[in-house]
Amino acid sequence: MERVVEPEWLDELQASDSRAMHSRRDLRRINVLMGNASRMAASLRQVKGTGEIHHLVELGAGDGSFALSLARRLSSVGQLREVTLVDQAALANGNTHGEFAKLGCTLHVIQADVFDWLASAGAADVIVANLFLHHFEEESLGKLLRFAASRSRFFIGCEPRRSAMSLACSRLLGLIGCNDVTRHDAVVSVRAGFSGRELSKLWPGHREWILEERPAGVFSHLFVARKVASP
Repeated sequence: MERVVEPEWLDELQASDSRAMHSRRDLRRINVLMGNASRMAASLRQVKGTGEIHHLVELGAGDGSFALSLARRLSSVGQLREVTLVDQAALANGNTHGEFAKLGCTLHVIQADVFDWLASAGAADVIVANLFLHHFEEESLGKLLRFAASRSRFFIGCEPRRSAMSLACSRLLGLIGCNDVTRHDAVVSVRAGFSGRELSKLWPGHREWILEERPAGVFSHLFVARKVASP
């Protein structure tokens, strides 16, 4: 199946639009079903031996619910101290700040284009992207990954798997109450998703990184880049 990137309706709606709010609730449920937070947390626990994780950045973070779920899974490790959410819309609210504070994390919410922010951002221990990379054509995606490689020592992306099975199931989301925005965007997301080694081919400096890219679960595609520790 050829990769095709098309506009998603949620990106074009105002944050306060009732259909957009419904769709964001749908996405929280879909994230649970896909298990992406658990997969990322499992990968991050493998960082032991390459240094502690104190600062985590999420690109395309939305309302911060995914980063919060990830931070809760990492709380038992006792490493995370700072979380930065980067998104074009500032959707995280006071409750989100409070929930991160309970975990001992300082939360920074950055409303900006990810390319503009990455161009001048400082270093972070880890950068994550959940259901975000598939929004970009190859040229822009390569630029984003080059920025990420220069700003972190650990990167994880969980994306839709581009497959006939994923596409068929994306057309059934109405059965669990997803609205028209989510149903449309799910199909578009799968068509723009990844398979094989498509992300690895775009990651720079392969000799300096250990790369893992594979199917994860039924619907997800996992990409992990870990910088090789200096001798």
